[in-house]
Amino acid sequence: MDKRSKITPKYKAYNLSNFQNIPMFKSQPKSIIDAINIVGRVLPFKVNNYIIDELIDWSNIPDDPLYTLVFPRRLMLTDKHYAAVEKLIKKKASETEINFTINEIRKELNPHPSGQHDNVPLLNGKPVSGVQHKYAETLLFFPARGQSCHAYCTFCFRWPQFTKMEGEKFSRSRVDRILEYIRINPSITDILITGGDAMIMNSTVLGIYLNAIIDAKIPHLQNIRIGTKALSYWPYKFIDEPDSDHILRLFEKVNKSGLHLAFMAHLNHPRELKTDAVRKAIIRIRNTGAIIRSQGPILRHINDRPELWVEMWKTQIKLGIIPYYMFVARDTGAHHFFSLPLVKTHKIFYKAYRNISGLGRSIRGPVMSTNPGKIQILGVTKFKSKKVIELIMLQARNKDMVGKPFFAKYNKKATWIDELEPGGGKTKFPFE
Repeated sequence: MDKRSKITPKYKAYNLSNFQNIPMFKSQPKSIIDAINIVGRVLPFKVNNYIIDELIDWSNIPDDPLYTLVFPRRLMLTDKHYAAVEKLIKKKASETEINFTINEIRKELNPHPSGQHDNVPLLNGKPVSGVQHKYAETLLFFPARGQSCHAYCTFCFRWPQFTKMEGEKFSRSRVDRILEYIRINPSITDILITGGDAMIMNSTVLGIYLNAIIDAKIPHLQNIRIGTKALSYWPYKFIDEPDSDHILRLFEKVNKSGLHLAFMAHLNHPRELKTDAVRKAIIRIRNTGAIIRSQGPILRHINDRPELWVEMWKTQIKLGIIPYYMFVARDTGAHHFFSLPLVKTHKIFYKAYRNISGLGRSIRGPVMSTNPGKIQILGVTKFKSKKVIELIMLQARNKDMVGKPFFAKYNKKATWIDELEPGGGKTKFPFE
């Protein structure tokens, strides 16, 4: 490993209770502060001093993309929902009344898209809590201590993990029953530790899980994936904190055990890769033998220009990160604010794809992660002289669907699969 860098700044988190203590907010108009107070009651809000000091351009508020990535904005709620919360706050309603209205609004925001509750598997006839098993090869594990983040993305499709909505959170403390489930399912080659953010955990807690997986020596288990935004939101985790070297030794241990460690970095904007801290963190992680792959959705107001993706992918390749997925923003939370028409996402993707080297063409997109599976938008073409959208199943609940192309009727406004109709003379999509 490389030598330690300068001393890490002390981590400071901000939420609804203290965000007005951020020095930059002393000069912000009341409308921006009110929007945070209202929208932040419905959608989770948390930010930290690294993002505030090193990522956000405070001369461009509220339109700065990195500001939009973490701070609630007025238009992230519909007029109806915003007015309902605003009215209750203005009349000084009780917290009980406010929370009831907030939870009713949350229920309308599709809190668990893509049938996540359908993914919970059974072992000996009983659900394995804190686990999702949608695709045969990959098991998702939600460790209880990893169900938070260094900051919350405003587009996050797992926002219910950070609320107190009854029955909406996936989590599990112990790993023994999960390993038992993996052992009797030989199709499982990958375990994805997700959340929240696995890298919110310290080395002791993370080590309990990783060591248990290593020690289990399950022959068909080949890969451990760690889904995280820590590289962008708190890179000091891997550089100079008292726990940093212990975390990196865990990564080394996974790779030396014969398992492959895939560090799945969530990246949304080129600016996230420009600080000294993130570049040092990337070097240290790669030196453990872990492979860093990148994924993130295309989002209106944040990264909906092809030149941003070109810059991001070229930078990733230069830094040794493998571009993996460009997703479509899921139909949940502030979807109306972030979503783009599917045909537009395709145009942006291919304008960018054409302008990177072959090393970056590992990227797949734009991809909708839907209930039946991951659906890639291949483009607009013609079938019997009619315009259609060509799609393909990259991954599916039903493995027989993987790799199958199909058509949808051309729709220049559709932002999700449920807004499309079967095309090419078919009356059903292949997964129906």
